[in-house]
Amino acid sequence: MKRARKSYQQWEPQPGSKAVIYCRVSSVAQVKKGDGLGSQETRCRQYAHSKGYEVASVFRDEGASGGMADRPGILSMFQFLKTQKHDQYVVVIDDISRLARGLEAHIRLRTLISSVGAKLESPSIEFGEDPDSQLLEYFMASVSQYQRQKNTEQTKNRMKARVMNGYWCFNPPEGYQFTHKAGHSGKIMVRNEPVASVVQEALEGYASGRFETQNEVRLFLERSPHYPKNKKGTVHFQLVTNLLNKVLYTGYMNVPKWNLFLHPAKHEPLISFHTYQAIQDRLKGRAKAPARKDLNDDFPLRGFVTCAGCGKPVTACWSTGRRGKYPYYLCFTKGCPDYRKSIPKKEMEGEFETLLSQLRPTPNLFSLASAMFKDLWEDRMRKLSDEAQTLTGQIPLLEQKSEKLLQRLIETDNAAAIQKYEDELARLEAEKVLVREKIKQCGRPLEPFEDCFRTAMTFLANPCYLWSSDRLEDKRMVLRLVFADKLPYHRNEGFRTAKNEELSLPFRYLKNLDGGEYEMVRP
Repeated sequence: MKRARKSYQQWEPQPGSKAVIYCRVSSVAQVKKGDGLGSQETRCRQYAHSKGYEVASVFRDEGASGGMADRPGILSMFQFLKTQKHDQYVVVIDDISRLARGLEAHIRLRTLISSVGAKLESPSIEFGEDPDSQLLEYFMASVSQYQRQKNTEQTKNRMKARVMNGYWCFNPPEGYQFTHKAGHSGKIMVRNEPVASVVQEALEGYASGRFETQNEVRLFLERSPHYPKNKKGTVHFQLVTNLLNKVLYTGYMNVPKWNLFLHPAKHEPLISFHTYQAIQDRLKGRAKAPARKDLNDDFPLRGFVTCAGCGKPVTACWSTGRRGKYPYYLCFTKGCPDYRKSIPKKEMEGEFETLLSQLRPTPNLFSLASAMFKDLWEDRMRKLSDEAQTLTGQIPLLEQKSEKLLQRLIETDNAAAIQKYEDELARLEAEKVLVREKIKQCGRPLEPFEDCFRTAMTFLANPCYLWSSDRLEDKRMVLRLVFADKLPYHRNEGFRTAKNEELSLPFRYLKNLDGGEYEMVRP
């Protein structure tokens, strides 16, 4: 015959009764830096020992809000109590706030504890079933809820004040980390190398067109040994989109819930606001077809070489033979005279390297170009000083426009008009940021003329050096910097000498120097 289980009201704990302990802290930081869970457990064990209870198990919730009733630890405790059908337990908590920090959650958990035939006890408060005890219990639960809400409000106010002072107080994006720095109160975001340089290169590469699609940015990040990846060793496409849209990398902050947009920040930017605007213009422009998933180092000319027979880009593949696999380029356009007629990879790329090696100006031509570029550089610097004065006069005009729009926004009740005014105000604010950045940079080149000229001429003197790199993005950069259009390839004749209009502007300019004749170094 089964023994009937006594109800909650029918039994009172006695020395020798079984007990479980429940502990909770509301943040992960308390788990790592403090000893909140350990202190709670120690106090509860001391209480159980003084009562003569036998502690059967301890249940914990780490980083769980007291406003929620459904927590992993407490749900496990209820599951345990439900399986102990023939025993009655005492649930020991350190304080009423450890059970819950909300009146609704407290009442719900209190009811669940009663439903499984357990008693709730604490060294801080005596729980009872009489009206006076319940009034005190609910009052303390209400006070605990008030304290939680007040703490939340104070935390948000402190965070908002810190953001207003120019400090980002949320999770840092990839490329940044928090640290203490002299001259700043609390922690500030600083560059987290080498990830910061990888992110900077990815953002500037997309803005400049070095990476034509977001997929190319993703491939670049995946190839970097420093950029963090998921368990599969890849970078999700959505993360790339988020990266390209993050204004935080420009030294400004957007916090929509506090109506803060383009608020100046004190951390070091990775890119300029002008670069960020270029990225946004590309994202909002005409979408390009995503890069092929099989785009890799094996076939760097794919997409940049066209078939002379039909004008369509050639494709590439690995062909399996008796002794292994062999790489080929081929035209896959039906109706083309060269349809599916393969060209060995070594043959096409060898001819391309020969063509590339011919584009090497003589030292005399470099001297002439250096003198001309120096004059153009100095003339540009003089014009930048005048441009800075013109830009300075635009700031008051933009502020006047913003004030007029703000006044119209206050006066109107039309939802469509409000949205339009808000969008226009955001655009004007972005324009002011861009103008201030241009004023700051006017007359201040990133590098001296000698360094810029030496870097440019090093590439122009020998584009084959960069082409010999093992990185696919370097090879694709050579194709974009040297040639203005795709190169036709004749299956029987190979690459013909590059025409003037097929070359990019720098090589075209050097070719037109010295009376329109271009001196070549003999191979």
